[in-house]
Amino acid sequence: METLIFEVGMALALITLTGLLSAKLRFSVIPFYILIGMAVGPHAPHFWIIDLRFIESSSFIEFMGRLGILFLLFYLGLEFSVARLLKSGKAIIVGGSFYVALNFLSGLLLGWITDLPIKETLVVCGIMTSSSTAIVAKVLVDLKRTANPETEIIMGMIMFDDLFIAVHISILTGLILSGASSFWSVLLISLTALVFIVVFLYVGRKIIKYIDFALNIKSSELFLLMIMTLLFLVAGFSETLHVAEAIGALMIGLVLGESRHVKRIEQQVLPFRDFFGALFFFSFGLTIEPASLGGAVGMTLIAVLLTLVGNLGAGMLAGRISGISPKASLNVGFTLVSRGEFSIIMANIGKAGGLMASIQSFAVLYVLILAVLGPLLTKESKWIYQSYEQMRKRLRRSRG
Repeated sequence: METLIFEVGMALALITLTGLLSAKLRFSVIPFYILIGMAVGPHAPHFWIIDLRFIESSSFIEFMGRLGILFLLFYLGLEFSVARLLKSGKAIIVGGSFYVALNFLSGLLLGWITDLPIKETLVVCGIMTSSSTAIVAKVLVDLKRTANPETEIIMGMIMFDDLFIAVHISILTGLILSGASSFWSVLLISLTALVFIVVFLYVGRKIIKYIDFALNIKSSELFLLMIMTLLFLVAGFSETLHVAEAIGALMIGLVLGESRHVKRIEQQVLPFRDFFGALFFFSFGLTIEPASLGGAVGMTLIAVLLTLVGNLGAGMLAGRISGISPKASLNVGFTLVSRGEFSIIMANIGKAGGLMASIQSFAVLYVLILAVLGPLLTKESKWIYQSYEQMRKRLRRSRG
């Protein structure tokens, strides 16, 4: 363990350089973090203390990646509001339901086409259903579309999707990670997870005023320590109930999202989310052997096509219900195409449960393609819509 700290330093240097490159190219940083992780690892060269295989530090980096999942989900919970979702209107509820249903059915169809076992199919469904909140939010800010009429619909559908993913992760945890073999034992564990989520949110909303009182302290150090204590205790306890630790982190985030100290909590936690989140994607890349990706190309291309069709359909439906223009509806569908953090979390559940290694390879290619394609389609949505309109007019003239 003599070079542990130095290896972590090299990993951080690679992540930093990669982040600078993605910022220069104005692309989402997530695929870059995964790619740099794939570029090093067991197959990488080593010289003297420059060992890009990360042999000594791999388990430590993996642990920090686990912390990244906690902070990503915790921060998401802080920004999520169940009350806001319920007040967002028919377009978001109907459009969000249609979005989830289309993408989930696409996963089932892909599993049937590729003859995957049921557990692998359900993981693929989760990978294909979970849009990237981080990428979507960044794209909207970068393209200065936060004030657009369709943006509220987009964020509402993202919130609806995240709520579904939270439930799906809890069910997958019971099915894949608990070791349960019979239908009834899986059902019991899954129901336990769902009851935990409902009861935790109910009790949390009742005691938030007492939590607010406890957090009413001036010391930044003690304030942060109390937040971290709540995060790790709840995440750790949820794991003992066969509920993914990430769901525990999301739950305590949802509760604290109703706190009057929420802005202060976000400011304190944001650096940890960014730091450990970057290590999460890097550590995921470390586990991927680039030579193994070739076998997942066909499956990935089918999935990408199904995702594009499903997202456009959901976007057009949500746009029609809310009364926005077809052009704005196209923006909704394209913006939701990006995949990222939650797809990787789903793949990690499959890995932890000993499922087929091809699921990891599929997740990598799927996320890489859509994390790049999603922002590109969103940026060029105006040109795509204009081209479509011109082509439709030409067809009408030719028929006339």
